[in-house]
Amino acid sequence: MAVQGNAHNGVDPEVVRSVVAPLKHLPGALLPVLRAIQDRFGYIPKEAIGLVAQELNLSRAEVYGVVTFYHDFRRHPPGRHILKICQAEACQALGCVELTDYAKRLLAVDFHETTLDGSLTLEPVYCLGNCACPPSVMLDGRVYGRMTKERLKHMVERCQSST
Repeated sequence: MAVQGNAHNGVDPEVVRSVVAPLKHLPGALLPVLRAIQDRFGYIPKEAIGLVAQELNLSRAEVYGVVTFYHDFRRHPPGRHILKICQAEACQALGCVELTDYAKRLLAVDFHETTLDGSLTLEPVYCLGNCACPPSVMLDGRVYGRMTKERLKHMVERCQSST
């Protein structure tokens, strides 16, 4: 979904507040609020951290600490597609290190980076629950097991050719 912004800082405070409002009264509201903001914007905009802190009566440091602690929260806009490569033990035992190195070379990015054309963001994940079929990847929320370099290359090419 597109980020709704303003000329001052790029993020419309009213949009952030509208995301926070229905969740702010939940016990332990910070995680659900941050998930909702990421669902809305695709990432956690820096400008949203202060607004969330204000709305939930927390310090900016508390909110920022949670955003930076959890790997699933992005601090930058992602690519059109998100490719996650499992780094857990079963996948390591059957080739995820080599697959990861291949993906980084193929895409010319490291983890948490997006290709220059904006088509793909590469992220690590620490278990996809597909341990019987390693190595596993997730592309746009769908899990694929027994991944090979050839299959991965085909998936990447499809993503890069889509608009």
